[in-house]
Amino acid sequence: MNLTVFGATGGIGQEIVRQALSAGHGVTAVVRDPARLTVTGPALQVVRADLTDPEQVRPAVAGRDAVLSGLGARSRKDAGVTTRLTRTVLAAMEAAHVRRLLLVSAGPVGPAPENDSFLDRTARGLVSALLKDVYADLRETEAELARSDTDWTSVRPPRLQDKPLTGTYRTVVGGFPRGGRFIARADVAHAMLTMTEDPKTVRQGVGVAY
Repeated sequence: MNLTVFGATGGIGQEIVRQALSAGHGVTAVVRDPARLTVTGPALQVVRADLTDPEQVRPAVAGRDAVLSGLGARSRKDAGVTTRLTRTVLAAMEAAHVRRLLLVSAGPVGPAPENDSFLDRTARGLVSALLKDVYADLRETEAELARSDTDWTSVRPPRLQDKPLTGTYRTVVGGFPRGGRFIARADVAHAMLTMTEDPKTVRQGVGVAY
Protein backbone atom coordinates (compact mmCIF):
# COMPACT_ATOMS: atom_id res chain seq x y z
CA MET A 1 0.00 0.00 0.00
CA ASN A 2 0.91 3.63 -0.34
CA LEU A 3 0.24 5.38 2.96
CA THR A 4 0.37 8.92 4.29
CA VAL A 5 1.14 9.44 7.99
CA PHE A 6 0.38 12.63 9.91
CA GLY A 7 1.96 13.24 13.28
CA ALA A 8 4.87 11.17 12.04
CA THR A 9 7.34 12.58 14.57
CA GLY A 10 5.22 11.56 17.56
CA GLY A 11 5.51 8.31 19.51
CA ILE A 12 2.75 6.48 17.65
CA GLY A 13 3.41 8.21 14.33
CA GLN A 14 7.06 7.16 14.18
CA GLU A 15 6.04 3.59 15.00
CA ILE A 16 3.50 3.64 12.18
CA VAL A 17 6.16 4.84 9.75
CA ARG A 18 8.74 2.29 10.96
CA GLN A 19 6.37 -0.68 10.88
CA ALA A 20 4.83 0.29 7.55
CA LEU A 21 8.24 0.51 5.91
CA SER A 22 9.23 -2.84 7.42
CA ALA A 23 6.07 -4.36 5.94
CA GLY A 24 7.01 -3.11 2.48
CA HIS A 25 4.59 -0.19 2.20
CA GLY A 26 5.38 3.15 0.63
CA VAL A 27 5.09 5.92 3.21
CA THR A 28 4.70 9.68 2.95
CA ALA A 29 5.39 11.28 6.33
CA VAL A 30 3.91 14.75 6.78
CA VAL A 31 5.81 16.72 9.41
CA ARG A 32 6.49 20.26 10.59
CA ASP A 33 10.13 19.55 11.44
CA PRO A 34 11.81 16.83 9.33
CA ALA A 35 14.79 16.76 11.69
CA ARG A 36 12.62 15.18 14.37
CA LEU A 37 11.82 12.14 12.21
CA THR A 38 14.45 9.52 12.99
CA VAL A 39 13.08 6.79 10.71
CA THR A 40 14.67 6.41 7.27
CA GLY A 41 14.19 4.16 4.26
CA PRO A 42 14.12 4.15 0.45
CA ALA A 43 10.32 3.89 0.40
CA LEU A 44 9.92 6.93 2.69
CA GLN A 45 9.04 10.38 1.42
CA VAL A 46 9.14 13.21 3.96
CA VAL A 47 6.91 16.23 3.30
CA ARG A 48 7.09 19.42 5.30
CA ALA A 49 3.66 21.08 5.39
CA ASP A 50 1.56 23.64 7.22
CA LEU A 51 -1.39 21.69 8.62
CA THR A 52 -3.60 24.77 8.64
CA ASP A 53 -3.82 24.77 4.83
CA PRO A 54 -5.64 21.87 3.09
CA GLU A 55 -4.24 22.85 -0.31
CA GLN A 56 -0.70 22.50 1.01
CA VAL A 57 -1.57 19.06 2.41
CA ARG A 58 -3.50 17.79 -0.62
CA PRO A 59 -0.48 16.59 -2.67
CA ALA A 60 0.68 14.51 0.30
CA VAL A 61 -2.57 12.49 0.36
CA ALA A 62 -3.44 12.37 -3.34
CA GLY A 63 -3.31 8.86 -4.78
CA ARG A 64 -2.70 7.17 -1.43
CA ASP A 65 -4.50 4.02 -0.34
CA ALA A 66 -4.95 5.22 3.25
CA VAL A 67 -4.11 8.05 5.62
CA LEU A 68 -3.08 7.36 9.23
CA SER A 69 -2.98 10.12 11.82
CA GLY A 70 -1.14 10.25 15.11
CA LEU A 71 -2.01 13.92 15.57
CA GLY A 72 -3.04 14.94 19.05
CA ALA A 73 -2.57 17.25 22.00
CA ARG A 74 0.71 16.82 23.87
CA SER A 75 -0.76 18.43 27.00
CA ARG A 76 -3.96 20.00 28.33
CA LYS A 77 -2.96 23.42 27.02
CA ASP A 78 -3.00 22.00 23.48
CA ALA A 79 -6.68 21.00 23.73
CA GLY A 80 -8.43 21.80 20.47
CA VAL A 81 -5.47 21.09 18.23
CA THR A 82 -6.65 17.61 17.22
CA THR A 83 -9.95 18.87 15.83
CA ARG A 84 -8.35 21.78 14.00
CA LEU A 85 -5.66 19.68 12.35
CA THR A 86 -8.04 16.84 11.53
CA ARG A 87 -10.33 19.27 9.71
CA THR A 88 -7.38 20.16 7.49
CA VAL A 89 -6.67 16.49 6.80
CA LEU A 90 -10.33 15.77 6.01
CA ALA A 91 -10.55 18.73 3.63
CA ALA A 92 -7.38 17.63 1.83
CA MET A 93 -8.63 14.05 1.55
CA GLU A 94 -11.98 15.17 0.20
CA ALA A 95 -10.30 17.35 -2.43
CA ALA A 96 -8.01 14.46 -3.42
CA HIS A 97 -10.82 11.85 -3.37
CA VAL A 98 -9.03 9.68 -0.80
CA ARG A 99 -11.39 7.85 1.54
CA ARG A 100 -9.59 5.66 4.10
CA LEU A 101 -8.56 7.40 7.32
CA LEU A 102 -7.44 5.97 10.67
CA LEU A 103 -6.60 8.19 13.62
CA VAL A 104 -5.70 7.94 17.29
CA SER A 105 -8.33 8.94 19.83
CA ALA A 106 -8.54 7.70 23.46
CA GLY A 107 -10.31 4.95 25.39
CA PRO A 108 -12.43 7.24 27.61
CA VAL A 109 -13.94 8.89 24.53
CA GLY A 110 -15.83 5.71 23.71
CA PRO A 111 -18.27 3.60 25.74
CA ALA A 112 -17.06 1.90 28.91
CA PRO A 113 -16.75 -1.91 28.81
CA GLU A 114 -19.75 -3.89 30.02
CA ASN A 115 -19.37 -5.21 33.58
CA ASP A 116 -16.26 -3.08 34.14
CA SER A 117 -14.79 -3.31 37.62
CA PHE A 118 -15.33 -0.60 40.23
CA LEU A 119 -11.60 0.16 40.17
CA ASP A 120 -11.55 0.61 36.41
CA ARG A 121 -14.73 2.74 36.45
CA THR A 122 -13.23 4.95 39.15
CA ALA A 123 -9.90 5.32 37.35
CA ARG A 124 -11.69 6.10 34.09
CA GLY A 125 -13.75 8.79 35.79
CA LEU A 126 -10.71 10.40 37.40
CA VAL A 127 -8.72 10.46 34.16
CA SER A 128 -11.70 11.81 32.24
CA ALA A 129 -12.11 14.63 34.77
CA LEU A 130 -8.40 15.47 34.74
CA LEU A 131 -8.17 15.55 30.95
CA LYS A 132 -11.69 16.77 30.21
CA ASP A 133 -10.52 19.45 27.75
CA VAL A 134 -8.39 16.96 25.80
CA TYR A 135 -11.22 14.43 25.66
CA ALA A 136 -13.72 17.12 24.63
CA ASP A 137 -11.37 17.91 21.75
CA LEU A 138 -11.25 14.22 20.76
CA ARG A 139 -15.03 13.91 20.94
CA GLU A 140 -15.36 16.86 18.58
CA THR A 141 -12.75 15.25 16.33
CA GLU A 142 -14.80 12.06 16.20
CA ALA A 143 -17.91 14.13 15.45
CA GLU A 144 -16.04 15.66 12.50
CA LEU A 145 -15.25 12.15 11.28
CA ALA A 146 -18.88 11.10 11.54
CA ARG A 147 -19.95 14.13 9.49
CA SER A 148 -17.38 13.41 6.79
CA ASP A 149 -17.65 11.08 3.81
CA THR A 150 -14.44 9.26 4.70
CA ASP A 151 -14.14 5.59 5.57
CA TRP A 152 -12.75 6.44 9.00
CA THR A 153 -11.68 4.42 12.02
CA SER A 154 -11.07 5.98 15.42
CA VAL A 155 -8.57 3.91 17.41
CA ARG A 156 -9.06 4.33 21.17
CA PRO A 157 -6.17 3.24 23.42
CA PRO A 158 -5.88 3.63 27.21
CA ARG A 159 -2.68 4.83 28.90
CA LEU A 160 0.26 4.65 26.50
CA GLN A 161 3.65 3.10 27.21
CA ASP A 162 7.02 3.20 25.46
CA LYS A 163 7.58 -0.54 25.23
CA PRO A 164 8.37 -2.97 22.40
CA LEU A 165 5.75 -4.37 20.06
CA THR A 166 3.98 -7.46 21.44
CA GLY A 167 1.13 -8.06 19.02
CA THR A 168 -0.89 -9.52 21.90
CA TYR A 169 -3.34 -6.67 22.39
CA ARG A 170 -7.14 -6.97 22.29
CA THR A 171 -9.52 -4.95 20.12
CA VAL A 172 -13.25 -4.33 20.44
CA VAL A 173 -15.14 -2.70 17.58
CA GLY A 174 -17.61 -0.19 19.00
CA GLY A 175 -16.41 -0.79 22.57
CA PHE A 176 -13.37 -1.28 24.74
CA PRO A 177 -11.56 -4.36 26.13
CA ARG A 178 -12.66 -5.10 29.69
CA GLY A 179 -9.88 -4.40 32.17
CA GLY A 180 -7.68 -2.78 29.53
CA ARG A 181 -5.47 -0.21 31.25
CA PHE A 182 -2.29 0.03 29.20
CA ILE A 183 -0.86 -0.48 25.75
CA ALA A 184 2.47 0.26 24.06
CA ARG A 185 2.58 2.89 21.35
CA ALA A 186 4.14 0.26 19.10
CA ASP A 187 1.08 -1.95 19.48
CA VAL A 188 -1.30 0.95 18.76
CA ALA A 189 0.62 1.54 15.53
CA HIS A 190 0.45 -2.17 14.69
CA ALA A 191 -3.30 -2.20 15.33
CA MET A 192 -3.83 0.80 13.06
CA LEU A 193 -1.89 -0.77 10.22
CA THR A 194 -3.79 -4.04 10.68
CA MET A 195 -7.15 -2.24 10.63
CA THR A 196 -6.33 -0.34 7.46
CA GLU A 197 -7.71 -3.14 5.30
CA ASP A 198 -10.32 -4.43 7.77
CA PRO A 199 -13.84 -3.49 6.56
CA LYS A 200 -15.35 -4.27 9.98
CA THR A 201 -13.60 -1.21 11.42
CA VAL A 202 -14.86 1.28 8.83
CA ARG A 203 -16.82 4.18 10.40
CA GLN A 204 -16.27 2.66 13.83
CA GLY A 205 -14.49 3.47 17.06
CA VAL A 206 -12.24 0.59 18.08
CA GLY A 207 -10.94 0.11 21.62
CA VAL A 208 -7.46 -1.39 21.82
CA ALA A 209 -5.64 -2.49 24.99
CA TYR A 210 -3.82 -5.39 26.66
